[in-house]
Amino acid sequence: MSDSSPLKVHHLRPAPGANRPKTRKGRGEASKGKTAGRGTKGTKARGTVPVGFEGGQMPLIRRIPKLKGFKNPFRVEYQVVNLSRLAELYPEGGEATAEDLAAKGAVRRGRPVKILGSGDISVAVQVKVHAFSASAKEKIVAAGGSADVL
Repeated sequence: MSDSSPLKVHHLRPAPGANRPKTRKGRGEASKGKTAGRGTKGTKARGTVPVGFEGGQMPLIRRIPKLKGFKNPFRVEYQVVNLSRLAELYPEGGEATAEDLAAKGAVRRGRPVKILGSGDISVAVQVKVHAFSASAKEKIVAAGGSADVL
């Protein structure tokens, strides 16, 4: 390659000594023969050890209890908003929907919303969300608002 020609990808080579030959373990005394990097004696030098084997001690997987309860795969997890928070967000009343609450930062978008009855509300708010507690529904209607389930 002359100095005037441009450098191309096929001209590039690794630095001398950067690429070392692959070690062939267990292929005779001249290479990494004999123990082949396993040290001397013991189970690990001789054969395979099962995953989770603790040398005869009762393994962790058998020490812990087998079944405790169950998790309902169809459970609906609501994002909750209390009436006190609703009163803060709508001081002059108005219409509150799940999207509107998400826009105001009270809940996250795309998950069902439930209104709970903690706190008091004095303004008329038309609330349209996925669920209400009984006390929340009563207080909203008593304040002159409406509670509609989506």
